[in-house]
Amino acid sequence: MKKYYEKGFFWTIKNLDKFGTTIPKEVLAGITTFLTMSYIIIVNPQILSVAGMDFSGVLTATILVCALSSILMGLYGNLPYGLAPGMGINAFFAFTLVKIQGIPWETALGAVFISGIIFIILSIFKVRRAIVAAIPLSLRRAIAAGIGLFIAFIGLKNAGFIVSNPATFVALGKLNAGVILFLIGLLITTLLIIYKVKSGLLIGIIATTVLAIPFGRLHFLGGPLFVQLKGSIITFPNFSSVFFKLNIKDVLTIGMIAPIFTFLFTDMFDSISTFVGISQVAGMLDDDGQPRNVGKALLVDAVSTTISGLVGSSSGTTYIESAAGVEEGGRTGLTAVVIGLLFLPFLFIANILKAVPIFATAPALVIVGVYMMEGIKEINFKDFEEGIPAFLGLILIPLTYSITQGIIWGFLSYTIIKMARGKFKEVHPMMYVISAFSILALILM
Repeated sequence: MKKYYEKGFFWTIKNLDKFGTTIPKEVLAGITTFLTMSYIIIVNPQILSVAGMDFSGVLTATILVCALSSILMGLYGNLPYGLAPGMGINAFFAFTLVKIQGIPWETALGAVFISGIIFIILSIFKVRRAIVAAIPLSLRRAIAAGIGLFIAFIGLKNAGFIVSNPATFVALGKLNAGVILFLIGLLITTLLIIYKVKSGLLIGIIATTVLAIPFGRLHFLGGPLFVQLKGSIITFPNFSSVFFKLNIKDVLTIGMIAPIFTFLFTDMFDSISTFVGISQVAGMLDDDGQPRNVGKALLVDAVSTTISGLVGSSSGTTYIESAAGVEEGGRTGLTAVVIGLLFLPFLFIANILKAVPIFATAPALVIVGVYMMEGIKEINFKDFEEGIPAFLGLILIPLTYSITQGIIWGFLSYTIIKMARGKFKEVHPMMYVISAFSILALILM
């Protein structure tokens, strides 16, 4: 079947039977994946607006990244994967770079763009795949789980369920209306996921938003059952506030190496783990056991990141939610094209999406965090040579509020422990290079 994937998208459309699929099945798969990942339309603008970016501008950018990248994956990669701004990396963008380190969001966008260019170069020369292959599986799983904890922590913080405390650093928040609504929304979303309801995350966001209306969490128009929208329901895309506002000049400094480093490796983990995981389950593997068309898929993922920096969003990446569409029978690029097209109408209803309160998206963040914890069960914590670096990578991401710190200390501790044990040959040569860059990143920060 490998040769069929390489024949390209348009040949595939005429020969879907060779892939064991049909047009209705591919369309249904595309709709399914869209519903499972569509929550990003609301969540990404809310997270990046913390960085001072305009909500409607980021909304436009988010939709463009989702649509263009997914369609490109279909036409060029000929694979059934949807792409969107990555969860976790958007939090790193908004909270770590902008809020904590004080980097202007325009410069952060420049870092996204530069990292995308590096992604493209590494993908073309197949270096990116070699780097990821050098990183121990235990560290990959631990970092994914750490990012999951980070995302869930942000959700709990946004809801007011967790608050700061000078004595204990964090504490339980007051049980006010917003927190109660968050808990109700979390219960609803959890049950939807348990019962495997498609688009459960999105339905949970909508349900929590509707429940918020009588509590005065939204603007009223004549009574508690109506939501006041600023302006008309139908709006035009915002191409003025963040579109092409990236600052590349200030990125070309020594101090920006660490952020670019983080964008690079986080996106690598997301994309590679998604390709490998979904392809394994769906049997979409070549004769060498590698995901089909993985070279093209990695290149599209890299282009998605570059597009993100240009239009005004954090890095785009391949979404694990694509597994839902694959389970529905999606096997070709037609599924991805359908996914991309379904995002486009949302360019014209930005005002409706602005009405969603931040605590309504918090349950989705917590559930996404749960998703990302799955790989932790495969880590052998009884083997301290593997377990301690994995634990440091996992725990330091939420505790330092920085994905960068988790990655750096996980890599460094792994390499140093192996060297101290005299097991130099067990460390891939590329890991020594990565560890050297980790030390450089610490010095620069």
